[in-house]
Amino acid sequence: MIVMRSFLIAAAVFTFGQAAQAADLPFLRGSFQDGPVLQRPIWDGFYVGGQASYGSAVSNISPSFNAGLQSTYIPPVGETGQFNWPGLASPQDNSTAFGGFVGYNSQWDDVVIGLEANYIHGSYKTVTSAAAGSTDSLGTPLTTSSTATIKIDDFGSLRLRAGYVAGSFLPYAFVGVGAGNMVTDRSTQVSIGGVYYPPNRDTKSNLVYGYSAGLGVDVMLVGGLFMRAEYEYQRITAKDVDGNVNSGRVGLGYRF
Repeated sequence: MIVMRSFLIAAAVFTFGQAAQAADLPFLRGSFQDGPVLQRPIWDGFYVGGQASYGSAVSNISPSFNAGLQSTYIPPVGETGQFNWPGLASPQDNSTAFGGFVGYNSQWDDVVIGLEANYIHGSYKTVTSAAAGSTDSLGTPLTTSSTATIKIDDFGSLRLRAGYVAGSFLPYAFVGVGAGNMVTDRSTQVSIGGVYYPPNRDTKSNLVYGYSAGLGVDVMLVGGLFMRAEYEYQRITAKDVDGNVNSGRVGLGYRF
Protein backbone atom coordinates (compact mmCIF):
# COMPACT_ATOMS: atom_id res chain seq x y z
CA MET A 1 0.00 0.00 0.00
CA ILE A 2 2.82 2.40 0.85
CA VAL A 3 4.53 1.61 -2.47
CA MET A 4 1.29 2.23 -4.42
CA ARG A 5 0.72 5.58 -2.66
CA SER A 6 4.27 6.73 -3.45
CA PHE A 7 3.79 5.76 -7.10
CA LEU A 8 0.57 7.80 -7.40
CA ILE A 9 2.18 10.90 -5.86
CA ALA A 10 5.16 10.65 -8.24
CA ALA A 11 2.86 10.26 -11.24
CA ALA A 12 0.80 13.34 -10.23
CA VAL A 13 3.91 15.46 -9.84
CA PHE A 14 5.20 14.36 -13.25
CA THR A 15 1.83 15.10 -14.92
CA PHE A 16 1.57 18.64 -13.53
CA GLY A 17 5.18 19.31 -14.52
CA GLN A 18 4.55 18.28 -18.12
CA ALA A 19 1.40 20.40 -18.25
CA ALA A 20 3.32 23.46 -17.05
CA GLN A 21 5.97 22.97 -19.74
CA ALA A 22 3.32 22.53 -22.43
CA ALA A 23 1.73 25.84 -21.42
CA ASP A 24 4.96 27.57 -22.43
CA LEU A 25 4.80 26.25 -25.99
CA PRO A 26 3.74 29.11 -28.37
CA PHE A 27 1.49 26.95 -30.55
CA LEU A 28 -0.59 25.93 -27.52
CA ARG A 29 -1.14 29.51 -26.29
CA GLY A 30 -3.16 30.61 -29.30
CA SER A 31 -3.34 34.39 -29.90
CA PHE A 32 -2.40 35.31 -26.35
CA GLN A 33 1.31 35.83 -26.96
CA ASP A 34 3.69 38.20 -25.28
CA GLY A 35 5.18 40.97 -27.47
CA PRO A 36 5.97 44.69 -27.66
CA VAL A 37 3.05 47.06 -27.17
CA LEU A 38 2.93 49.74 -29.90
CA GLN A 39 2.38 53.26 -28.59
CA ARG A 40 1.52 56.46 -30.43
CA PRO A 41 4.18 59.21 -30.38
CA ILE A 42 3.77 61.76 -27.62
CA TRP A 43 3.42 65.30 -29.03
CA ASP A 44 2.28 66.87 -25.76
CA GLY A 45 4.53 69.58 -24.34
CA PHE A 46 6.82 72.41 -25.39
CA TYR A 47 8.89 72.33 -28.57
CA VAL A 48 11.34 74.55 -30.47
CA GLY A 49 12.93 74.44 -33.91
CA GLY A 50 14.41 76.15 -36.95
CA GLN A 51 13.17 76.40 -40.53
CA ALA A 52 14.01 77.45 -44.08
CA SER A 53 11.59 78.41 -46.83
CA TYR A 54 11.32 79.36 -50.48
CA GLY A 55 8.42 81.39 -51.75
CA SER A 56 6.91 83.91 -54.09
CA ALA A 57 5.85 87.43 -53.07
CA VAL A 58 3.42 89.68 -54.94
CA SER A 59 2.84 93.39 -54.17
CA ASN A 60 -0.45 94.95 -55.18
CA ILE A 61 0.12 98.69 -55.57
CA SER A 62 -2.60 101.33 -55.49
CA PRO A 63 -2.79 103.78 -58.43
CA SER A 64 -2.26 106.57 -55.89
CA PHE A 65 0.94 105.05 -54.51
CA ASN A 66 3.21 107.80 -55.95
CA ALA A 67 0.57 110.53 -56.10
CA GLY A 68 2.19 112.57 -53.32
CA LEU A 69 5.52 112.70 -55.12
CA GLN A 70 3.93 113.47 -58.48
CA SER A 71 2.03 116.45 -57.12
CA THR A 72 5.20 118.17 -55.90
CA TYR A 73 6.53 118.88 -59.41
CA ILE A 74 6.34 122.55 -60.37
CA PRO A 75 6.53 123.08 -64.16
CA PRO A 76 9.16 125.57 -65.34
CA VAL A 77 7.98 129.08 -66.13
CA GLY A 78 6.19 129.10 -69.46
CA GLU A 79 5.57 125.34 -69.56
CA THR A 80 1.86 124.68 -69.93
CA GLY A 81 1.91 121.00 -70.84
CA GLN A 82 0.31 118.34 -68.69
CA PHE A 83 2.39 115.55 -67.22
CA ASN A 84 0.99 112.11 -67.99
CA TRP A 85 1.86 109.83 -65.07
CA PRO A 86 1.92 106.07 -65.72
CA GLY A 87 0.31 103.41 -63.55
CA LEU A 88 2.40 100.76 -61.82
CA ALA A 89 1.96 97.04 -62.27
CA SER A 90 1.95 94.48 -59.44
CA PRO A 91 5.53 93.13 -59.15
CA GLN A 92 6.56 89.65 -58.09
CA ASP A 93 9.72 88.19 -56.56
CA ASN A 94 10.95 84.71 -55.59
CA SER A 95 13.29 84.38 -52.63
CA THR A 96 14.51 82.24 -49.73
CA ALA A 97 13.95 82.93 -46.04
CA PHE A 98 14.99 81.52 -42.66
CA GLY A 99 13.57 81.56 -39.16
CA GLY A 100 12.44 79.63 -36.11
CA PHE A 101 9.43 78.53 -34.11
CA VAL A 102 8.46 77.71 -30.53
CA GLY A 103 5.18 76.32 -29.29
CA TYR A 104 3.16 74.10 -26.99
CA ASN A 105 1.01 71.07 -27.87
CA SER A 106 -1.83 69.58 -25.87
CA GLN A 107 -2.72 66.00 -26.88
CA TRP A 108 -5.98 64.08 -26.36
CA ASP A 109 -5.54 60.53 -27.71
CA ASP A 110 -4.93 61.17 -31.44
CA VAL A 111 -6.00 64.84 -31.48
CA VAL A 112 -3.38 67.55 -30.96
CA ILE A 113 -4.15 71.25 -30.39
CA GLY A 114 -1.33 73.76 -30.08
CA LEU A 115 -0.26 77.38 -29.95
CA GLU A 116 2.90 78.41 -31.81
CA ALA A 117 4.99 81.55 -32.28
CA ASN A 118 6.58 81.55 -35.74
CA TYR A 119 9.20 83.92 -37.19
CA ILE A 120 10.65 84.23 -40.68
CA HIS A 121 13.37 86.56 -42.01
CA GLY A 122 13.80 86.95 -45.76
CA SER A 123 14.49 89.37 -48.55
CA TYR A 124 11.34 89.46 -50.65
CA LYS A 125 11.95 92.52 -52.81
CA THR A 126 9.49 93.45 -55.54
CA VAL A 127 10.30 96.25 -58.00
CA THR A 128 8.05 97.87 -60.60
CA SER A 129 8.53 100.89 -62.86
CA ALA A 130 6.77 102.54 -65.78
CA ALA A 131 7.20 105.53 -68.07
CA ALA A 132 4.83 107.63 -70.16
CA GLY A 133 5.25 110.42 -72.67
CA SER A 134 3.28 113.37 -74.05
CA THR A 135 3.92 116.74 -75.72
CA ASP A 136 3.02 120.28 -74.82
CA SER A 137 1.37 122.83 -77.08
CA LEU A 138 4.71 123.65 -78.73
CA GLY A 139 5.48 120.01 -79.44
CA THR A 140 8.08 119.70 -76.71
CA PRO A 141 8.26 116.09 -75.48
CA LEU A 142 7.34 115.53 -71.85
CA THR A 143 8.42 112.23 -70.24
CA THR A 144 7.47 110.92 -66.81
CA SER A 145 8.64 107.84 -64.94
CA SER A 146 7.49 106.22 -61.73
CA THR A 147 9.22 103.50 -59.67
CA ALA A 148 8.28 101.53 -56.57
CA THR A 149 10.25 99.01 -54.53
CA ILE A 150 8.53 96.97 -51.84
CA LYS A 151 10.61 94.88 -49.47
CA ILE A 152 9.24 92.50 -46.83
CA ASP A 153 12.11 91.31 -44.64
CA ASP A 154 10.52 90.19 -41.34
CA PHE A 155 7.22 88.60 -40.34
CA GLY A 156 6.24 87.07 -37.02
CA SER A 157 2.94 85.33 -36.34
CA LEU A 158 1.05 83.65 -33.53
CA ARG A 159 -0.60 80.48 -34.80
CA LEU A 160 -3.37 78.19 -33.61
CA ARG A 161 -2.69 74.62 -34.78
CA ALA A 162 -4.89 71.52 -34.93
CA GLY A 163 -3.59 68.09 -35.95
CA TYR A 164 -4.33 64.36 -35.88
CA VAL A 165 -1.78 61.67 -35.04
CA ALA A 166 -1.29 59.01 -37.74
CA GLY A 167 1.53 56.71 -36.66
CA SER A 168 4.69 58.79 -36.52
CA PHE A 169 3.03 61.55 -38.58
CA LEU A 170 1.17 64.62 -37.33
CA PRO A 171 -0.66 66.33 -40.22
CA TYR A 172 -2.02 69.72 -39.15
CA ALA A 173 -3.68 72.93 -40.25
CA PHE A 174 -3.11 76.39 -38.80
CA VAL A 175 -4.29 79.99 -38.83
CA GLY A 176 -2.49 82.96 -37.34
CA VAL A 177 -2.17 86.70 -37.02
CA GLY A 178 1.07 88.62 -37.09
CA ALA A 179 3.10 91.69 -37.85
CA GLY A 180 6.10 92.44 -40.02
CA ASN A 181 8.40 95.07 -41.44
CA MET A 182 7.84 96.51 -44.90
CA VAL A 183 10.24 98.95 -46.56
CA THR A 184 8.85 101.10 -49.39
CA ASP A 185 11.07 103.07 -51.75
CA ARG A 186 9.22 105.43 -54.13
CA SER A 187 10.58 107.72 -56.80
CA THR A 188 9.28 109.86 -59.69
CA GLN A 189 11.07 111.87 -62.36
CA VAL A 190 10.21 114.12 -65.33
CA SER A 191 12.08 115.30 -68.39
CA ILE A 192 11.16 118.23 -70.62
CA GLY A 193 12.68 118.37 -74.06
CA GLY A 194 15.22 115.71 -73.08
CA VAL A 195 16.32 117.58 -69.96
CA TYR A 196 15.84 115.45 -66.81
CA TYR A 197 14.92 117.16 -63.58
CA PRO A 198 16.10 115.80 -60.19
CA PRO A 199 13.87 112.91 -59.05
CA ASN A 200 11.60 113.02 -56.05
CA ARG A 201 12.25 110.10 -53.72
CA ASP A 202 10.87 108.80 -50.46
CA THR A 203 11.91 105.74 -48.40
CA LYS A 204 10.02 104.49 -45.36
CA SER A 205 10.09 101.51 -43.05
CA ASN A 206 6.61 100.57 -41.83
CA LEU A 207 5.23 98.16 -39.25
CA VAL A 208 2.51 96.23 -41.07
CA TYR A 209 -0.06 93.68 -39.94
CA GLY A 210 -1.48 90.60 -41.54
CA TYR A 211 -2.57 87.01 -41.19
CA SER A 212 -1.37 83.58 -42.24
CA ALA A 213 -2.86 80.15 -42.89
CA GLY A 214 -1.59 76.83 -44.15
CA LEU A 215 -1.12 73.08 -43.91
CA GLY A 216 1.80 70.97 -42.76
CA VAL A 217 3.02 67.70 -41.31
CA ASP A 218 5.42 66.94 -38.46
CA VAL A 219 7.21 63.58 -38.49
CA MET A 220 8.62 62.13 -35.26
CA LEU A 221 12.12 60.77 -35.95
CA VAL A 222 13.63 59.59 -32.65
CA GLY A 223 13.04 60.63 -29.06
CA GLY A 224 11.67 64.16 -29.20
CA LEU A 225 13.34 65.04 -32.54
CA PHE A 226 10.91 65.73 -35.39
CA MET A 227 11.00 66.98 -38.97
CA ARG A 228 8.52 69.44 -40.50
CA ALA A 229 7.23 70.30 -43.98
CA GLU A 230 4.51 72.88 -44.60
CA TYR A 231 2.86 75.37 -46.94
CA GLU A 232 1.98 78.88 -45.74
CA TYR A 233 0.01 81.78 -47.19
CA GLN A 234 0.75 85.22 -45.70
CA ARG A 235 -1.24 88.39 -46.29
CA ILE A 236 0.17 91.81 -45.36
CA THR A 237 -1.73 95.08 -45.70
CA ALA A 238 -0.48 98.68 -45.57
CA LYS A 239 -1.56 102.07 -46.92
CA ASP A 240 -1.65 102.10 -50.74
CA VAL A 241 0.02 98.68 -50.95
CA ASP A 242 -0.62 95.14 -49.79
CA GLY A 243 1.34 91.98 -50.35
CA ASN A 244 1.00 88.24 -50.15
CA VAL A 245 3.62 85.51 -49.88
CA ASN A 246 3.13 81.85 -50.82
CA SER A 247 5.94 79.71 -49.43
CA GLY A 248 6.98 76.13 -48.81
CA ARG A 249 9.00 75.34 -45.69
CA VAL A 250 11.07 72.57 -44.13
CA GLY A 251 12.19 72.55 -40.52
CA LEU A 252 13.71 70.52 -37.71
CA GLY A 253 12.44 70.69 -34.14
CA TYR A 254 12.67 69.09 -30.72
CA ARG A 255 9.86 68.34 -28.25
CA PHE A 256 10.84 68.55 -24.60
